[in-house]
Amino acid sequence: MWHFLRIFASRIEHPRMTKKQAIQLFEEKKVRTVWDDEQEKWYFSIVDTVAVLTDSTDPSAYWRKLKQRLKAEGNETVTNCHGLKMTAPDGKMRLTDVADTEQLFRLIQSIPSPKAEPFKQWMAQVAADRLDQIQDPEQGIQQSLADYKRLGYSDNWINQRLKSIEIRKDLTDEWKRHGLQEGVQFATLTDIIYSTWSGMTAKEYKKFKGLKKENLRDNMTNRELVLNMLAELSTKDISEARNPETFGEHAEVARQGGEIARNARTELEAKTGKPVVTSLNAKDTLQIEGKKK
Repeated sequence: MWHFLRIFASRIEHPRMTKKQAIQLFEEKKVRTVWDDEQEKWYFSIVDTVAVLTDSTDPSAYWRKLKQRLKAEGNETVTNCHGLKMTAPDGKMRLTDVADTEQLFRLIQSIPSPKAEPFKQWMAQVAADRLDQIQDPEQGIQQSLADYKRLGYSDNWINQRLKSIEIRKDLTDEWKRHGLQEGVQFATLTDIIYSTWSGMTAKEYKKFKGLKKENLRDNMTNRELVLNMLAELSTKDISEARNPETFGEHAEVARQGGEIARNARTELEAKTGKPVVTSLNAKDTLQIEGKKK
């Protein structure tokens, strides 16, 4: 079940290296990171770091002004920082300024914040933990469990969510094997799967749940997660059996995978008299779980 280092990770192929994206949490705030296998180091989103340290209402503007000032001062750290594609709040891959641990340590010195020292200690620990996880992948599982537990999710939901990440990764690996591209093609096929089994595209589904920048799967109920897993698993299995060649054929496979989950949804709703797809989001679900305790 746990083919790990998959959790919280998506691969970005590069001619010379493989990078894995991950979401780290510092005081409940998300910091996007990228692990570079070749150099064995983390790259941290500078904008996310600024958001943590300054509580600025516009971290991007804060970073732009700081970067301009540091460049004018001839700061070499800023000059050596570069951009990597990371998942933006809208779900798209966008070029983002990043810095490795050493570079970020230096940049933090230019940001007045009482959180600077705790953040530095956290960064150092993140780097150390990652090296430990390479030797012992089971630690990665435990970290992911701890992150979701900290946010208040139930053990049952966490197990489903982690499994859904594995199944999603298997599906995207299958799409990559056929030469499909991340971005528009992946998003289009995903929308076909969603709309077939749930009756809504990803955008419509998020709107239905009252979400904006939040991750849709992190806001699904157990039933929704299970059916989406069934749809994606079915799509992957059908793709392996049919070996589609054109994008149109892949779209048909996605529809067939979603149809299997839609049939299961229809039957479950008929048996229970309750809708599977609901407007409940994580905030609602966690409140319900809290009242049960």
